[in-house]
Amino acid sequence: MDRDRIRALLEAVSRGDLSVDEALVRLRDLPYADLSFAKVDLHRSLRGGAPEAVFCQGKTPEQVLAILCRLAQHHNNVLATRASEEIVRSVEGSGLRFRYHPEARILVVNPAVVEGVGLIAVVSAGTSDLPVAEEAAVTAEVLGNRVERVYDCGVAGLHRLLDHHHLLTEANVIIAVAGMEGALPSVIGGLTDRAVIAVPTSVGYGASFGGIAALLAMLNSCAPGVSVVNIDNGYGAAHQANLINKLVAKIR
Repeated sequence: MDRDRIRALLEAVSRGDLSVDEALVRLRDLPYADLSFAKVDLHRSLRGGAPEAVFCQGKTPEQVLAILCRLAQHHNNVLATRASEEIVRSVEGSGLRFRYHPEARILVVNPAVVEGVGLIAVVSAGTSDLPVAEEAAVTAEVLGNRVERVYDCGVAGLHRLLDHHHLLTEANVIIAVAGMEGALPSVIGGLTDRAVIAVPTSVGYGASFGGIAALLAMLNSCAPGVSVVNIDNGYGAAHQANLINKLVAKIR
């Protein structure tokens, strides 16, 4: 249950439109619902500003659907990440309202329009990095941020990135997504005074070690203001960017 629903519930009790006992019935599932195979966190939006997301990888379609159904009773814009086609078909037959973003591999259940604030720029080094970049971009948009995408601007052709320098300096925070040698965040960090969140991807030939080479390069960046999330973790990068962007937007 999110802040707006809790506030509406308390206001209804205050007006006398809802009894205390009726309110208790609606609140009884807080802070979590026990589904035996999962303890669904219904309280997370109150603590962290966004509902619990469902990481689909490793879960059966039945498990994902059960979790989504419970979350959808309490929240809008519930995210299911790394959603396979099998899981999408399962949700399609459930009657839940949803929007699927295939490149990001994200399902958004109970999709609702959220006005975006501030600006997050999501920059990818190559086209092969787009699934991770789109996971970051879609997540950031659902969390209520204005997002601009700058794709295929890796260090092998810096003129492509420099064409977007004005956008990079306008953004409150930049998510830089890169595989191979992972140099893009360092370059962006050297061109701007914005916070840069580096996302290494598992894209690359054998010596990239499934993204470890990019991860180590980003962790060893000499550019100030660069932070690093785990390999392929566009979702985590978007949450960090969301916190920074909304704080900066509030200050400004």
